[in-house]
Amino acid sequence: MADTLSSAARDLIARPVLASLATLNADGSPQITPLWVDRDGDDVLFNTAQGRVKARNLERDARVAVTVVDPENQYNVVAFTGTVTDITTDGADEHIDSLAKKYLGVDSYPMRREGEVRIKVTVRTDRIAMQG
Repeated sequence: MADTLSSAARDLIARPVLASLATLNADGSPQITPLWVDRDGDDVLFNTAQGRVKARNLERDARVAVTVVDPENQYNVVAFTGTVTDITTDGADEHIDSLAKKYLGVDSYPMRREGEVRIKVTVRTDRIAMQG
């Protein structure tokens, strides 16, 4: 059963604040990536490209940990463990463009690579450890 994000946690995720995503490598060691996030209800969404380490890790093991720390107040934090419930290419290009608008103020994601296939990842917040 999923935990529910507080209004303060929702507000923090709505801001252009980097999150840190921890996934598990094939050998069980942790892999951490800074990334852009948004949410849909209490689910947290992010975007990546097929073939990247975090994408490969998520396809093998759906367990993650995420933290979002307010750069203006280090005690305003959202930290949770979760489970990936969806990985899709449907709407992924539009999603990365909306994240680029949020984080960079531009209409189109400017760092696309030739032949890259974007994926949108949905994470259920299983256990919220800390929220502002």
